[in-house]
Amino acid sequence: MEKVYQFLKDAQTYYLATMEGDQPRVRPFGTIHMFEGKLYIQTGKSKEVSKQIAANGKVEICAMRGEDWIRVAGTLVEDDRVEARQSMLDAYPSLQNMYAADDGNTQVLYFKDAVATISSFIKEAEVIKF
Repeated sequence: MEKVYQFLKDAQTYYLATMEGDQPRVRPFGTIHMFEGKLYIQTGKSKEVSKQIAANGKVEICAMRGEDWIRVAGTLVEDDRVEARQSMLDAYPSLQNMYAADDGNTQVLYFKDAVATISSFIKEAEVIKF
């Protein structure tokens, strides 16, 4: 999982795909964090993406780094502990002007039953399950 985390961290921006009914929704994200051995993302509970994940936790993210790309498919699970939210905000100080660990809006979610595939045109794909 460390390799997946580092890939996404190096890429800086990844694209998160959710479902809204039968319509896929994709948007750029930048927060990726390791906490207690799990891979986390962050959003706001007031956002549509949060509502989409609550309705269907199955998501996929995709990012490119150089000539390689990664796809991570799995289920996002909310971690409602203040410690998890604070850890994310500590890792991304720039978020602290918009979010606080106890504001009732900050949401952190971790990947469960995830499968990451790192691919390129010149080498065989690598699959990492976590």
